[in-house]
Amino acid sequence: MNTICYVGLGSNLGDPAANLHSAIAQLSATEGVELRGVSRFYASKPMGPQDQPDYVNAVACVQTMLDPHALLQILFTVERAHGRVRDASLRWGPRTLDLDLLLYGDAVIRDVDLLVPHPGICERSFVLLPLADLAPHQVFADGRKLQDCLAALACDDLYPLA
Repeated sequence: MNTICYVGLGSNLGDPAANLHSAIAQLSATEGVELRGVSRFYASKPMGPQDQPDYVNAVACVQTMLDPHALLQILFTVERAHGRVRDASLRWGPRTLDLDLLLYGDAVIRDVDLLVPHPGICERSFVLLPLADLAPHQVFADGRKLQDCLAALACDDLYPLA
């Protein structure tokens, strides 16, 4: 069965836009993953420590027959290929690439290594605005509507890149 999934992408080291383009190309070239769309790229202030460069964020829509954990492992592989080293002590630190499985169909997954829908999805304008480019009428598993979540946020810290 094919499942529509949404993947959040972020980068603030090196050439962030190039990092996102490269990650998207690598994802689309992965067997079992079909790229269905990509949002506009947005610049945003970092979460956590502000003494780091701004981020470039986007969301990709993919269709896959892979189970959610297999897709997550692919995301980790793409991150590592771009120099990402996951370090729990740098939760909100700078990174070459950050890929998050935001939504896996309408599944709710609560494992030690995977939380879907991604926690905090409705509090992050850098996720909601790009997601709205692709799925403006998205309703999350808990019944919240993407548009209602967006309306509750000030998105003045985020702007689309040309």
